[in-house]
Amino acid sequence: MPFAKPKIALALGMLVMSAALAGCNTYKPAPKAFSEATIQPYTLDSGDRLRVTVFDQPGLSNTYTVDQAGYIAFPLIGQVPARGRSLQQLSGQIAQKLRQGYIRDPDVSIDVDRYRSVYIMGEVGQPGQYSYVPGMTVQNAIAVAGGFSSRANQSNADVTRKINGHVITGRVGISDPVLAGDTLYVRERLF
Repeated sequence: MPFAKPKIALALGMLVMSAALAGCNTYKPAPKAFSEATIQPYTLDSGDRLRVTVFDQPGLSNTYTVDQAGYIAFPLIGQVPARGRSLQQLSGQIAQKLRQGYIRDPDVSIDVDRYRSVYIMGEVGQPGQYSYVPGMTVQNAIAVAGGFSSRANQSNADVTRKINGHVITGRVGISDPVLAGDTLYVRERLF
């Protein structure tokens, strides 16, 4: 019986240590949908500013911003849902609505004038909201935010991204692409 107490203490110590390590290990690698989202056509969301051109209709050609509800307010046809649509889908939708008694055969083209922002937090020089640039990587975004702080884990970052209407967070390498609307979080290194 003299060895029972040390064995119980050892077992309890190991249990506490494994629980502590499990708490530190909240690591979630980026799901497959993260990389798939980077090769899909760009989908619109709140904050995107669009340059809409209706051929031979200068009164309709203008820049329009996708509002918080996910719509653009377009002359003649009113609110047009834009969230989750590609540029091609939105131009087709606007053309279809304009055909309904306004313009005989509208030719509508849409370009992104300004993408929605990316948000960079954690161990960077200047956390905040920054303009997205197509082709941006995690490393580029961190550089825009003043680079890594002296305590930063420089090998990867946590990215929160909206994919198919769901908000997902995963850990990615610094060479991975960033999408408009992403939130990046640079963690503090342990040692």
